Order: sequence, then C-alpha cells, then structure tokens
Amino acid sequence: MTNTDLFQPGTTVVRRDVHAGRVWTAMPQRVVADTGHVLTLASWPGIESLAPTSWITATRTGDDTTRKQGLEDLAAGTWTLGRHQWEHTEVRSHFLAGEWFSVHCFQDAVTKEPLRWYVNFEKPYQRRPGGIDTLDLCLDLVVAPDLSSHRWKDQEEYVQVHRLGVIDDYLYRQVEQARRRAIAMLDDRAGPFAAGWPTWTPDPAWTLPVLPDGADQVTA
Repeated sequence: MTNTDLFQPGTTVVRRDVHAGRVWTAMPQRVVADTGHVLTLASWPGIESLAPTSWITATRTGDDTTRKQGLEDLAAGTWTLGRHQWEHTEVRSHFLAGEWFSVHCFQDAVTKEPLRWYVNFEKPYQRRPGGIDTLDLCLDLVVAPDLSSHRWKDQEEYVQVHRLGVIDDYLYRQVEQARRRAIAMLDDRAGPFAAGWPTWTPDPAWTLPVLPDGADQVTA
C-alpha cells in the first residue's frame, strides 16, 4: 500500500456494516491517522448515521424484545434503515488491518472523563473509496479506562446470531480465536492498549462529517 492509498488526516470516511449485499449501518467519521496497518477514526455528538430502525427504537426505549427482533431482521434481510444522531460521547476508534476486532476509547463529550475501552468483534475491514466495510459480529469486550478489569458484553446476542446463521461455523471459529488474541493484547498492554488511555479531543476546526449520497448502497 502506498501513501496515496491511505486516508488523509481530517478527511471524512464512512464506516459501514454490510451483510448479504446490503448496508446495515453507515456512519461518517474523521480520520485521525492511517498507517495502513492501523486506521484511527474519531466521532462525537451530532454526527448523523444510518442504522436499522429496530436498533434505533431499542436504543431509545431500552426494549430488549425490539433489539432481538432486529437480529431476526438481519438474518432474514428484512431490515429498514433510519437516521440516528450520535449523542453524549466522543469516540476514538482503532481499526486493525486483517484483525477480527477493533478497539474504541469512549469519553464523556462534556467533561472528557474516560468511560471505557470497547473491543468490538467484527469482520476484518475492507477498504473502498471513501471508507471501510465490515460487519459487527455482536460480541464485545468492555475494559476499564485504566485497564484494570474487563467484562464480556452481548454474549446472548452473539449466541442468537450464530443460531440464526448470520455467524456461520467459520465466522464462529474466527471470533473464538480473536477473543484469545484480544485478551492477550490487553494482558500484554500491546496494540492500542500500549500507551494507556489517550488524551484527545476532536479538532475544533473539524465540522461534523456528513454521510455522502449513496452511502446506503453497495456496488459490485
């Protein structure tokens, strides 16, 4: 990969979840850095994204039944997309080339208080013009800001999407191996964890990134 293939700092890229040839989510973010191996993006309150309407409703109401139905819709390919605005937190995200998880730092957007590291298990990202495509595999690891403790999150959803066939046996094996790599990275204080919690804030010169036309379309 040459420097001309890298995303330039400050530019907008769109991270999308894609399943069965359709967009499941699409969120514009600003590029912090891109080494070719690690792509670092930033998001903050006010950014508007596309997400399944079932997920938007479940997030707003806390209705677990609606959230589970959203996974049924994912498996059946029957979801619809709506507009969702990010709130409350600033997020610095690290996407590791070829890896089955990404690492995110959540902080309070007002106080800048560190809230959590968040390891999101997903397909290795694929670059495309203007962004990256992956697929969230519903399993997460939540880590204390000082790296002193961690807990698994959404394991029931992970089991559900495996049962529904969204995660086949191959993907299941990949995630199980990635779980061990993520814990080893955490234990060794390697990768994004190496320098501890990053002190950062979105560049005040950045305007809100905006979804481009066609962000909800997958082209061959």
